Amino acid sequence: MKIFCLFIIFVLSLTVYNYAQEDAILIDDFENPLSGGPEGTVDFGSGGGSSVKVKGSTDIKKCGNQSLEITYDAVPGGYIWAARGSDLDAKNAGWLVAPETIDWTKLYAISFYMYGTNSKANIAFDIKDNGKEIWRFMVEDSFTGWKKVIIPFNDFFARSDWQPDNADKNSTLDFPIRSFQFEPRPEAKGTVYFDCAELIKAK
Repeated sequence: MKIFCLFIIFVLSLTVYNYAQEDAILIDDFENPLSGGPEGTVDFGSGGGSSVKVKGSTDIKKCGNQSLEITYDAVPGGYIWAARGSDLDAKNAGWLVAPETIDWTKLYAISFYMYGTNSKANIAFDIKDNGKEIWRFMVEDSFTGWKKVIIPFNDFFARSDWQPDNADKNSTLDFPIRSFQFEPRPEAKGTVYFDCAELIKAK
């Protein structure tokens, strides 16, 4: 009887694992060495008096061997970004899966894990669409520990404060999505961690 129960638990665990695998597409696990600059793997920087440092954390992680660690000081009038994906200044910042190889018609949301410290800081999560238009969703650091943040594409809004000069600015989320970025918003200072970015399939 004990062996039978263990077998059932094993089968159920496989079922849950396979369901998770089929229900989402892992696009970034932040496992490669994280660095900036033209040859880097993260496109990050700051301006207007704000500052940011980006590295991999092996101490605080959700999946794999490391997470993305962002230490920031966001001041009024300043800005910060830390991006991963295609068509960025850091040429090695690409996802695990190329955006153009994904069937976006079967997806409804993007997700990531965030390690919060209940700092009450606001973190902007931006995506850049195929027309180079930037779309935003706001996340508050109002929890402690790891939390999965799931954002349906319909919940993003086109940024009205700034868009790239070459963006089509058509207020339509055009697929494929090319990149995402995290931006701690002023006024806040601290460290935040991200891991396991996924695209969620529609039910």
